[in-house]
Amino acid sequence: MSLNEILSSAVSGLAASQAGLRAVSNNIANVSTPGYARERVALSTSVSAGRVTGVQTGESERIADRFLEANAYRRASDVGRADVSATYLDRLQSLLGAPGAASGLPARLDAIGSSAIELAGSQASAQTRAVFTANVADALNSLRQVDGDVSQIQADTDSEIKANVDSVNGLLSRIHDLNDSIAQLQGQGRNATGPYGQRLSALEDISTLLNVTVREQPDGKVTIDSASGSVLLDSRLRQLSYPSGTTGEAKVSYPAIDIRFANPDGSIGAATGTSLNSSTAAGGKIGALIDIRDRALPAFSEKLGVLFSGLSEALNAASNAGSTVPAPASLDGRQTGLVGSDRLGFTGSATFAVVASGGTLVASTSIDFASLGAGATVDDAVTAINTGLGGAGVASFTGGVLSIKASSAGNGIAVAQDAANPSDRAGTGFSQYFGLNDIIRSSGSALVPTGFIAADPHGFAPGQTADIALRDSSGRALATYTLTGAVGPNFGDLVTELNASPLGSFGSFSIDSRGRFAFAGNSNVANPSLAITADSTDRRGSGRSFGALSGLSGRDAGLGTAQVRPEVLANGGLLPLARLQTGIAIGGKALGAGDLRGAAAFSDQLARAIDLGKDGKVTAGGLAAALIGKAGADSTHANGQLADATARHDDAVNRRDSYSGVNVDEELSQLVVFQNSYSAAARVISAASDLYDTLLSILR
Repeated sequence: MSLNEILSSAVSGLAASQAGLRAVSNNIANVSTPGYARERVALSTSVSAGRVTGVQTGESERIADRFLEANAYRRASDVGRADVSATYLDRLQSLLGAPGAASGLPARLDAIGSSAIELAGSQASAQTRAVFTANVADALNSLRQVDGDVSQIQADTDSEIKANVDSVNGLLSRIHDLNDSIAQLQGQGRNATGPYGQRLSALEDISTLLNVTVREQPDGKVTIDSASGSVLLDSRLRQLSYPSGTTGEAKVSYPAIDIRFANPDGSIGAATGTSLNSSTAAGGKIGALIDIRDRALPAFSEKLGVLFSGLSEALNAASNAGSTVPAPASLDGRQTGLVGSDRLGFTGSATFAVVASGGTLVASTSIDFASLGAGATVDDAVTAINTGLGGAGVASFTGGVLSIKASSAGNGIAVAQDAANPSDRAGTGFSQYFGLNDIIRSSGSALVPTGFIAADPHGFAPGQTADIALRDSSGRALATYTLTGAVGPNFGDLVTELNASPLGSFGSFSIDSRGRFAFAGNSNVANPSLAITADSTDRRGSGRSFGALSGLSGRDAGLGTAQVRPEVLANGGLLPLARLQTGIAIGGKALGAGDLRGAAAFSDQLARAIDLGKDGKVTAGGLAAALIGKAGADSTHANGQLADATARHDDAVNRRDSYSGVNVDEELSQLVVFQNSYSAAARVISAASDLYDTLLSILR
């Protein structure tokens, strides 16, 4: 071997040692950098003409396992999803109030029951009447407040989705640029460790926001797919487009997150034809936000509306069974959505009476509705009442509202059910159905099932429509349909239209015994839910829409405008606690000031199971307990999932870092190796220099 070959080999050894020392120093400097993958210098034997000529030094390369990195990305997505779910479900539970808190919804509802018991057991003093009506009003206020807070949370989740979509777009652009840098450096045989580390950080960030699949390509670039398989990044940049999330208001339905190509200037361009239309398609924080927004919060609002329906039906049933003393000069009902020519639909009997201020009976009529005939109309019932009262009282039905007024000053009107054969339509008595003596009113709902049958006309004018959306248990939209009423004029025709629509592919519609529209999902559709996203229908000008009449969703139960009748709230003496005595002769005592039989009816009705359709037969208290219990259970479950997801993520990161992370002891040992190698190469150079000097001296 010549001296030049010896010197060349030694110099290559020095260069290799210096490169190794730089890599070791860089590793030690980044020992605490999250996600940093250690570097190793690629060294190989340099051979020329079959002879070893030294050491060939390549560029530093990352020591990483793509499978361990992919697992860390998946676990980051799980943590992001679990963290959002736990945060928002905790917030939802907090709306109900802490256990035992006097201002919480559970306490407000319990107060109604306890004050109803006191009302029955204390001779119904003015104080206990005032406490009872105030407790009912407080409970309604709490229900409305919680419902409004849920809507605000829903708006907050939508705004957060918009912010996270913007973050994803920024990360996709950054990864796209880093892809180009890495491919260029790698193609030139240069070190791309810096851009690799920056891209790793961006990939971890985007994995928290979305559930993504990352694939590394031979040229060093990565492609990114969503959980549903939609391409987010390949050789061409894509961006997410989400037009919502800017109004700060809750909506019934929300648009999907579209995936679009990015223009050369970075702006959002043409559509790709794919979207993230469900929580499972998105995953991560965005998926959890979609799930909370589209499933958890609407389901809670639905149950809140059902709870209000059960509570109002129970209290109004008790209220309409009684009368004040003296009886009111007129009983004015609420909007029913009916017109005078509509089928009456009542069975059984009810008594209508005109009573003097002292409680003596002035006029009375007991009407057996079955005797009016199967085709009897609401107008027929009004005529029967007027005929029976003989002018002492006048009933009228105008604009969907029934009113009965005493003709003479000082007289009042009272209504009572027949004890043996009570009047009944859709499980409610005559007075309750028309709302003659309600304690709770709502301008948005009749507060009782309609009792419509398939042959009843729906009364919606041409051009009036209702948009209906069907979702599965995960909140994913299965189908939507715009109900037009074009199939026929009756409610049965609406059922036929719905069953023939895309919604009918996932289950079947029907009208139940109380006139509510019911939907039974197919066996392959778990816990479907329906929502009316837009509704322009108006039954015969009554102001009652398809949503309010159908009972498809508890969100249309009228909670937003519910209140205790102002006159009852202002004067507890107007709480109807007496009962009209039936079978009394004219001039006899029909109402007595000391009659408090109606007081016990409030606690009795609260303890009675109510048919709530798809929610079963349950008491108002039982429904409240189920709602509150589920909110607590969901919050606890979400926090448990967060703890599990965090533990799995930590384990995945530890496994990744154990393979690719920096071990200081190992790096220090490598440092010694390269230092010794450097010293050895330097000694060879020194020896070759001495030999060269010796040869020169011989030649002299």
